[in-house]
Amino acid sequence: MSDVQLQEALDKLKSTGVRITPQRHAILEYMIHTATHPTADDIYRALEKTFPNMSVATVYNNLRVFRKSGLVKELTYGDSSSRFDFVTHDHYHMICSDCSKIVDFHYPGLDEVEQLASHVTGFQVEGHRLEIYGLCEECSEKTAKAQ
Repeated sequence: MSDVQLQEALDKLKSTGVRITPQRHAILEYMIHTATHPTADDIYRALEKTFPNMSVATVYNNLRVFRKSGLVKELTYGDSSSRFDFVTHDHYHMICSDCSKIVDFHYPGLDEVEQLASHVTGFQVEGHRLEIYGLCEECSEKTAKAQ
């Protein structure tokens, strides 16, 4: 499935006139194959051995191109670095308040939230995001062992 997603993403970029460089290809492939919602620094560190001349700025610039094309979402949480999420479908995020791990989940019951919000408020809805905070399994176990 990931290879299909990669090819579809590359085709989408090409159709909007974006040139596919080896760095773009590698960054996009990394985004598709990781479920960690990486920062630009994470992506840079993962790819720097393969692309020693690539800079963090190159990663940011490519992520900006992907964001404008609708391939990735930028997730900002207060003062911490932005994280990036390869967009395949609407989903929500569970965030560990200790280690900042982010896990995707989908809840079909929330699919109608935008329509309801628009109806109740008269707003023209542009999107929404749901985050739930708590301790991941690993951090919960560490906390339990420490007590």
